[in-house]
Amino acid sequence: MSSAGQNVKTVRKRRGLTQRELADASGVSLSTIRKLEQGDREGARLETLRKLAIALQVPTMRLVGAPREDGTSPQTSDRWAAVKSALERPPWASGVEDELPTVTGVHSALQEALPLFTGDRLTQLSVLLPSLLRDADALGPQGRTVRMRLLQLSGWLMVQTRQFPAAETALERALDHAADGLDKAATISVICWLRLRQGRLDEAFALAVGWADEIEPRMSRATPAELSTWGWLLVRASAAAIRNGQSTEADDALKLAMAAAVAMGREHAPENDFLRMFGPTTVKLKAAENASVTDRPDMVLRMAQRIPMAGLRPTSNNRNRHFLDVADAHAKMGQHADAFEKLEQIKADSPEWLPNQRYARDILSKLIKSRRTLTTDMRAMADAVGLPL
Repeated sequence: MSSAGQNVKTVRKRRGLTQRELADASGVSLSTIRKLEQGDREGARLETLRKLAIALQVPTMRLVGAPREDGTSPQTSDRWAAVKSALERPPWASGVEDELPTVTGVHSALQEALPLFTGDRLTQLSVLLPSLLRDADALGPQGRTVRMRLLQLSGWLMVQTRQFPAAETALERALDHAADGLDKAATISVICWLRLRQGRLDEAFALAVGWADEIEPRMSRATPAELSTWGWLLVRASAAAIRNGQSTEADDALKLAMAAAVAMGREHAPENDFLRMFGPTTVKLKAAENASVTDRPDMVLRMAQRIPMAGLRPTSNNRNRHFLDVADAHAKMGQHADAFEKLEQIKADSPEWLPNQRYARDILSKLIKSRRTLTTDMRAMADAVGLPL
């Protein structure tokens, strides 16, 4: 099939049209559309594609060119423009009647904003964060702790939404403000996640292993914060290794992470920091993720049945990431209805989280390719996850 033919077919299915309906709407003959989509024609005249594009409500070049690369949409980049500007630390300026921010005030504002982070309330965060970041910068040396925490959260959010240069800025600044090795290691864990999402696997592995060795606690007297931070670095090391074809190293790191989790005893967030939530369930979720990465869908589904999910928040990124693994496993096993049901569950629980997940778009693409026509729900899901037309 030609590139144009594939593009016409993809967009037609997204619009919920049959070939005959597209022919009627565009004025292009049914036989031409069939031959184009079946690859019996090398291409089509620009005028023909223009007529099809008008009927499909897309630019003509969407049909002419190759499908767009999957990536962050311009809308997503625009949403975070003010946050990215604030992270660059422009001078803080107050009006004549403005009161200077205080450590207590900024700390209180950050505490009030935490549910927005844990609940993936991205629209509200994009509005709130610029002023909060500038207020934190205006605190001076006495605001070091609250500033570090805000920058760490902002970096995590930028990784989540694939704003990678902004994430680098936020996390490097967070490291500069870290009060001790444990704070630095917690930030390094987020940097490792950034490297994973960037595909820089060797760097992620080396960074995670190096810092895990640096902070390895004595198990007999380790605090929850030490166990959690060490465990997360090991989880990051395992994730990097499994993606880099180093299965032995991945298994070894995950075994050590489970030892930390067992010492924790349960899922726990030290100092009420949701980024450090860690325990046996977290490690089991990551073991299932490793099975997914190595293309063992049957094992993913078996492991999923044994993972206790009741205590995890509906908007937990660990939980949602696991559900994507389960959806992908169902899709690979030909259980398309079950796969789509998992996507629907994530969409209902975390509607602002899902569009930032390239993984979700990949899964839905598999489901769509298996069908001649799309249901209304499938078209809605395609729009929700930002599947390119």
